[in-house]
Amino acid sequence: MTDRTASAEPNRAEPRVREGSRSADTSTGTDDESTPASTLHTPDPSRPDEPLSLREAVASGSPSLVEALLEPPLRSRYSEAELLEARYVALHWYETGAEAELRRRAGSEGSLARTRVQDGSDVIGELSLAGMSVRDGHAAILTFLEELLGIRVAFGELMARALPFDRDHSAWGSAVILLAHRRDQETWAAAAALRTHPEPSHRQFGAEVLRLTHLLDDDEADAFAGPALDIFTAWSTGEPDHLVLAEVLGALGEHADARANAALLPYAGHPDGNVRRAVASGLGTWFEPPAFSDDVREALLVLMTDADPAVRRDACYTVGSSRDRARSLADAMFALLEDADRRVRVNAVEGLAFHDDERCVEAARRLGPPQRQPGSPTVECHLDALWLYEQRRDGRT
Repeated sequence: MTDRTASAEPNRAEPRVREGSRSADTSTGTDDESTPASTLHTPDPSRPDEPLSLREAVASGSPSLVEALLEPPLRSRYSEAELLEARYVALHWYETGAEAELRRRAGSEGSLARTRVQDGSDVIGELSLAGMSVRDGHAAILTFLEELLGIRVAFGELMARALPFDRDHSAWGSAVILLAHRRDQETWAAAAALRTHPEPSHRQFGAEVLRLTHLLDDDEADAFAGPALDIFTAWSTGEPDHLVLAEVLGALGEHADARANAALLPYAGHPDGNVRRAVASGLGTWFEPPAFSDDVREALLVLMTDADPAVRRDACYTVGSSRDRARSLADAMFALLEDADRRVRVNAVEGLAFHDDERCVEAARRLGPPQRQPGSPTVECHLDALWLYEQRRDGRT
């Protein structure tokens, strides 16, 4: 992506914000990550069959709606001037603030309703006032449009757009992913410098950029693997915030190196569940040897009995996915077949099947048909794991 600046002054006519009980973008739904075709039409009731304009989509504050309009097959419909104009609209909403601009347009200082809604794969805010509503994704939309236009935005500006929001908000995710894909020393150095920042949110942002820079690097040279392991190993020893620490440990779990395990093990008994979950997910998962070390195996056996079901799930998944055939691990998975959490039981069945343990057959029958996991489009796969086990057992593979 090359550096550019927008030289043309765009048309500054104000786009509409939807009036009525539904949102400005007619809502993209809850669990479905796609944008329904009906949302690609104007919210103006006087012209219901007219396609939604890019300006209207940007004003709606829905990143998923703007991205749907600008998917590669549709992108050629829009000139550079139209994209620059859309960028101006997004910039205006972002700099003014969704609440302030909504109040100005509604002409009301009344009570404003805030909700969190699913927008594509992200969760963002929706603000409603006086029969009008808008989503608060303008920062993410601005970042997306600038990327399309080839406008390189400084690290600090992208971080400033992300920090006011939660990590699951599209403003945060779009900034982090864009920076990670740059894969240059300037960005790496800026992110690494945040390790000593006094605010946890800044350290969290820096850790995510560093982690994804390595994780999304598909170059065979893997140039960021060594620097990432070095910085996260050192970082893990002194990070006081448990959310940042969980991010750092999660990054360590993505390295096939004994130093990563050594850094993870001291936190297996940490009081915060997110930290223990990072340990449960990361221990030994990238190693080539067929067996865990004694220390790793013992830590995983303890984590499989953790009070937090999310920790038990991840520990069981790590064990089930491993090539360590220790009887103690198989017996620990068998014990989890009676767990109160269904997702733990599913992981236990799948793990036993992967380990060629006949006890998975009866356990799968007791679980019954696969179910859709709450809040996810993913369907349980324990019957697939059982089928593969039976193929191997009966010599049909």
